[in-house]
Amino acid sequence: MTGMENAQTQNLGCRLPLRAASAVGCRLALAIGTAALALASTAAQAAGTLAGTDIVNVAQATYDSPEGGTPITIDSNTVIIKVDELLDVTVVSSDPGDVATAPALTTQVLTYQVTNSGNGSEAFTLSADTAKPGDEFDTSFEQTILDSNGNGVYDPGVDTIYTPGTNDPVLAPDESIAVFILSTIPASANDGDRAEIELSAVANTGNGTPGTIFAGQGDGGGDAVIGSTGARDADSGFFVIQASDVTLTKSATITDPSGGTQPVPGAVILYQLVATTVGSSDVTNLAISDDIPAETTYKSGTITLEGAPLGDAASDGDAGSFDGDSIAVALGTVPGGQTRTITFQVVID
Repeated sequence: MTGMENAQTQNLGCRLPLRAASAVGCRLALAIGTAALALASTAAQAAGTLAGTDIVNVAQATYDSPEGGTPITIDSNTVIIKVDELLDVTVVSSDPGDVATAPALTTQVLTYQVTNSGNGSEAFTLSADTAKPGDEFDTSFEQTILDSNGNGVYDPGVDTIYTPGTNDPVLAPDESIAVFILSTIPASANDGDRAEIELSAVANTGNGTPGTIFAGQGDGGGDAVIGSTGARDADSGFFVIQASDVTLTKSATITDPSGGTQPVPGAVILYQLVATTVGSSDVTNLAISDDIPAETTYKSGTITLEGAPLGDAASDGDAGSFDGDSIAVALGTVPGGQTRTITFQVVID
């Protein structure tokens, strides 16, 4: 029997009539049961019964009446135990993996989920660390944002800017809130570099060694007790640089009317353009154009892409066109590390 159980047993009063007590020597057959009466909630919570709930316990004794007939039943005094608040919190990155970005971009977003895993309503202080050791670059921290409309997506102008100590999120047991960290990516970041951003949450009532008690500070009027998380938690999200660039190389091959390679009137110049994408990111809306040189005439129908002929008309549905002054080829989206080769021909006037 624990000390608490022993103390509660000593508080049980027979409250017998004096005549019955003298006759039977207070021969009691105690049947003690536990009753959880007047609970604030019967729903199961992450950390169990809600803080501030009163656990009510009354024992009973029955004995035979000295006169016979119906047995007599009496109640003990009522023992009420108020459930303390457990202080616990969890922080989890909501992004499925590294968030791709590029150098010199602002308002880049990482998303986290902060959950009150305790059993009482609690406020939490949030902080962001953008200078974690071991990564390749640090972002410039801009803001921490609270998901005020609960849709899990950062909505500029709708979601709330967080200011520590002013609008610390207050969460009910099991309640979660999405938190966004906005950052600026430095121009010096290179393709493939990663940056670690950590969000931490700390219970405002207190944090530290599990089991530490804050007397009278629990939700509902009881004590607050630090739970297994230490009433603080943190998790990291990551940015990864997926940069891209394009190099364009042009070369010329001459075929003269005599089968030689001299640039004489009537010679054909075959121009070759090689576009190369550099980096891990896609290049979007890539388009190549080239003016027809003076003293030459474009040789119609000679545009090719990867060796396949393209039409000269912009309306013919393929990627090539000639507008009378220049040729153009629309390459669209090209993954990093690939090349596209274009050729066309002109005749020296």
